[in-house]
Amino acid sequence: MPDEPLTDEPVTDATDAPAESAPPEVTALQRERDDYKDRWVRKTAEFDNYRRRIERERREQADQAVVDLLQELLLVVDDFDRALEVDSGEDIGAYRKGVELIQGKLHDLLRKQGLKPIDALGTDFDPNIHQAVMHEVSPEHREGEVIGELRKGYVLNDRLLRPAMVKVAKA
Repeated sequence: MPDEPLTDEPVTDATDAPAESAPPEVTALQRERDDYKDRWVRKTAEFDNYRRRIERERREQADQAVVDLLQELLLVVDDFDRALEVDSGEDIGAYRKGVELIQGKLHDLLRKQGLKPIDALGTDFDPNIHQAVMHEVSPEHREGEVIGELRKGYVLNDRLLRPAMVKVAKA
C-alpha cells in the first residue's frame, strides 16, 4: 500500500460533496430529496400524534359513558337503600309496590341503554340465544319448545349479551 499523506480534512465521498462543486442537476435533486424526506418525517409525526389523540379521545369517551351509566344506576341504588330502611312490618303490599317501581325504573334505564330481554317461553329452542340446562318430557308441548326459563337472557343493541338459561320440552 502506498503511503498516503495525513491531513486534517475528513474523508468524503461523492454524495457528501459540497453543493458548489456538484452539477446543478445533482444539487436540485439533493434539495428535492431533502424536501421529500422532511415532508415524510413531518407527516409521520403528524400521523403518530393523530393516532395518539384518537386513542385518548376514544378512552375518554368510553370512560364518560361508564360514568353516565353509573350515575343513573346510583339513582336506582339510592331507591333500594331507602326501601331497605323502611319498616315493612304492617303494609307489605305497599312495600312490594315500591320495590316493583324501583325494578321498573331499573328496567327502563337498561332499555334506554339498548338492553332488551329475550322472550324465551313458548318459543322454539335456538342455540344462538338459549342455553339448554334441562330437558323434560312433556306431551302437551312440541319437541324443542322452551317450557321454562331459569335465567333471563339479554340482547344489547342486537348483539347477544347473555343467553337465556332454559328448560326444553322433549317428546
